[in-house]
Amino acid sequence: MIFTAKWIVVLFGIFLICIGFLMLFTPEKAREILRKAGSTNVINYAEITIRMIPATALIICSEYSGFPEFFRIFGWFMLLTSVVLYFVPRQIHHNFSLKSADILKPIYFRLIAPFAWLFGCALIYSVNL
Repeated sequence: MIFTAKWIVVLFGIFLICIGFLMLFTPEKAREILRKAGSTNVINYAEITIRMIPATALIICSEYSGFPEFFRIFGWFMLLTSVVLYFVPRQIHHNFSLKSADILKPIYFRLIAPFAWLFGCALIYSVNL
């Protein structure tokens, strides 16, 4: 199980790096994706459930990582906020994503892209395969 959890964290890191490239090169597409968060029941509950997978993996492999406390806290934060989102009405979640997309102009996506790369790389580096 630990082996699988480590690889899920690595894949999550790769996902974050890819999202960083998406934000840098096609910020309009990233903004469009953000607007869809919570837009339908399928999208809403799929995104929440999928988000729980790397969260659980972070918790499971925390003791075998370079930063066990961070992995544990971040994993639990992701997991608990996901559980909370299950009980937030879908329309509220969707309205929040729409407002966020309005605030986050394409230039802001480009500015935060390097942070996604750094965070993704840090997760991969810290896993201790």
